[in-house]
Amino acid sequence: MNDVLAPGSAETQCRTTKGESRALVALLFAQRKLLAAIALFSVASAGAALAQPLVVARVINSVSTGQHFTSMIWLLIALLAVSTGLSGVQQYLLLRIGEGVVLDTRRCLILRLLRLRIPQYDRRSVGDFVSRVNSDTTVLRSALIETAISVFSGALTIIGAGVAMALLNWQLLTLTILIVALSLVSVLGLGRLVRSASVQAQEALGKLTTSLERGLRGIRTVRATNATGREERRIEAYAVDSWRAGIATAKYISIIAPVSGLCTQISLLTVLGVGGYQVSVGAMSIADLIAFMLFLVMLVIPLGQAFSAVGSFSQALGAFARIRELLQLPVEEEQPLDRPTGRELREATPDAGQPAVVFEDVTFSYDGENRSDNDSPTLDRVSFEVPRGKRVAIVGPSGAGKSTIFQLIERFYEPTTGSIKVFGHDTASVDPASLRKLIGYVEQDAPAIGGSLRSNLTMARPDATDPDCIAALQQVNLGALLDRASGGLEAEIGEAGVMLSGGERQRLAIARALLTAPPLLLLDESTSSLDSQNEAQMRRAVDSVATGRSLVVIAHRLATVVDSDEIIVIDRGRIVGRGRHEDLLVSTPLYRDLAETQLLTS
Repeated sequence: MNDVLAPGSAETQCRTTKGESRALVALLFAQRKLLAAIALFSVASAGAALAQPLVVARVINSVSTGQHFTSMIWLLIALLAVSTGLSGVQQYLLLRIGEGVVLDTRRCLILRLLRLRIPQYDRRSVGDFVSRVNSDTTVLRSALIETAISVFSGALTIIGAGVAMALLNWQLLTLTILIVALSLVSVLGLGRLVRSASVQAQEALGKLTTSLERGLRGIRTVRATNATGREERRIEAYAVDSWRAGIATAKYISIIAPVSGLCTQISLLTVLGVGGYQVSVGAMSIADLIAFMLFLVMLVIPLGQAFSAVGSFSQALGAFARIRELLQLPVEEEQPLDRPTGRELREATPDAGQPAVVFEDVTFSYDGENRSDNDSPTLDRVSFEVPRGKRVAIVGPSGAGKSTIFQLIERFYEPTTGSIKVFGHDTASVDPASLRKLIGYVEQDAPAIGGSLRSNLTMARPDATDPDCIAALQQVNLGALLDRASGGLEAEIGEAGVMLSGGERQRLAIARALLTAPPLLLLDESTSSLDSQNEAQMRRAVDSVATGRSLVVIAHRLATVVDSDEIIVIDRGRIVGRGRHEDLLVSTPLYRDLAETQLLTS
């Protein structure tokens, strides 16, 4: 794929500070090899086409003087064949360029989407992301290809025809240029309207995609709550908005074609009238007039295509603006330096003797800069330590900030103030990927990824063998799942694991973490969806794998963490108690209330 840009080169062009027009043209011209080949074919094709009117003039002169013109006829046929063949090759190469640009743009978008900083996913919808990868790039492809074909295939022909027309009769060429200039001003004005309408159309389509995805993902809830009709009306409203935006775009584009046609007709009629008068007074020969008319046709046809391409290019600019907006968003790899020191990020390794996790006066708010001074942060001056090889539990009411602690350890977010250390490394100074190799993280909602059991288990350890996978499943009491599914490890679990129960999805997520055997395990409500039998099995599995490792557990059910080395009680973003179960029953009222509610005070 030599004609496709190398990874990153298109992204550099797309993310440049140039305006959309210049950036889009630069992106197109990045494929220089194919463009050079197209230029050669264009020169040959234009030469063959421009020679045809001159041959026709020679034939007319030969007929009028009684000379033989058979050889001229064969030359004309040859020129037609060569011009047609070269135009076909040229168009194919232009199509390849357009497809290559869109392929690389999609590649950049995909790489960008999968590496965005986590807060970006909080602020934007998945449906809009998908729309930009699919719909916007499709618009870019069709518009860019049409524009490229019009510009590259017609540019030399227009120039050559203009030069020939000037040599034949500069007065007629001047009239033609004036007519074309007036049309061009109108078309460029319409192009700006097309671009604005195109952006609105793509944004409306993104909202439609988001809305539809939301309804389909929650289809069981929609059906169970008898909300199907309301969802239909809500999604239909977005479809109507998209239709209206599309109609507005079509309205402006539809005006461009008549303007182009009118330019062609006026030019032909003007030349025919003025040129006919000049022939009648002897100022111009009939052969020159016919040749001029043929050159005029060769001029106005590609000009008409170019006028139409203005609308397409404006659509491409609208789609490209949305693509560039996404490519401007920051990714994790764009933190190449430790901000406090300016040093290069380093690999994280579990330093001997260092605590597993240390929080030092950490404050954090999801709202970031949008938070006012009166708003309470999610975490407020939190400090604690998880000794190496120990088990620490974090408990507290919902919304207290427990899961946020885990997401900060994983470096999904950056603390507003304070520092976080994992095995002696400040998380702000280490590479995120190497940091996460030290951590096994089981999220609260225990997500499963659509695909097979094997693909879910081996996400973090792609080299895991079948016996390794089976052992991990048996550790979490999921061995029966292999017997139930005829495909074994290759059995499909459906979109988001819909073919598994909530408890099975949770145990699968834990098995995935256990398979990597990291030195630090973070379990967020890991037994919340399990029955008592599976919970007991899970506790035994966690006990066995926790030996020699550091374990941090978030739990609502205190019975699962009463034997922890330390329990940290958090409320409203602050630590309000810490110690063992028996000590907290005495020292911390909130913990005692939680224990009484769960009948654990006796």
